[in-house]
Amino acid sequence: MTNNPVSIGSVSCGAGRPLVLIAGPCVIESESLVLSVCEKVKAITDRLGMPYIFKASFDKANRTSINSYRGPGIEAGIKTLAKVKATHDLPITTDIHTEAQCALAAEACDLLQIPAFLARQTDLLIAAAKTGCAVNVKKGQFMAPWDMNHAVKKLADAGCPNVLLTERGTTFGYGMLVSDFRSLPIMRRSGAPVIYDATHSVQMPSAQGEKSGGQRDMVPYLARAAVAVGCDGIFLETHPDPDKALSDGPNMVPLDELEALLTACLRIREATGIS
Repeated sequence: MTNNPVSIGSVSCGAGRPLVLIAGPCVIESESLVLSVCEKVKAITDRLGMPYIFKASFDKANRTSINSYRGPGIEAGIKTLAKVKATHDLPITTDIHTEAQCALAAEACDLLQIPAFLARQTDLLIAAAKTGCAVNVKKGQFMAPWDMNHAVKKLADAGCPNVLLTERGTTFGYGMLVSDFRSLPIMRRSGAPVIYDATHSVQMPSAQGEKSGGQRDMVPYLARAAVAVGCDGIFLETHPDPDKALSDGPNMVPLDELEALLTACLRIREATGIS
């Protein structure tokens, strides 16, 4: 059995709860950057009355090129995330890629994120479950939404009832993703709250040769559509200058455009009455 709503630190996500935001820069570029981004996003969500979970990765293990920036690594990265948590007093999430990373990440994080490419990795799911943290599993780009029931069951059987599922697009030919919004109510039937990842859904894998491209201008359309269909939270990566970001710049939302987008999403949520 899974919990719905799910408690993630001070945030409650799911049935009857407000729309949650999971947001931050794609990767930890520096301590000063993540602290600054978190401060600005938290100010926005405080104004809007929106629950907020900060996200940044200590390692992007699935970069297209071996020459691409991956992050500071787990030891330095977790120290930075712990400082963000202590400074801004809010829940934290980050990606994990191996079983050994789970316990270390859990020292600073309230929510462990399973990357889409690893959604079927049973041992990783079990190790994440054993930390006692809530776990967010991103649907593999190669998976049907109903197949995520297996991820939920693996986690629940391993002792983790606090599960989120995230939709982030489905592979559509080469170098393109498409969002099938039927996946949101389908995955909700698992009993787990469902998040929509609006920035990775516009990613164009390997479109720029040694790195991925993206259609940043499409993010607002997809985010608004997901809220209208019904989701429990929105995942957005944001950066003060995405064109200079060290990872996933083409699909990140400029920080100065974030508040307008979130305001629109909240208005749609209120109009639909979905919760």
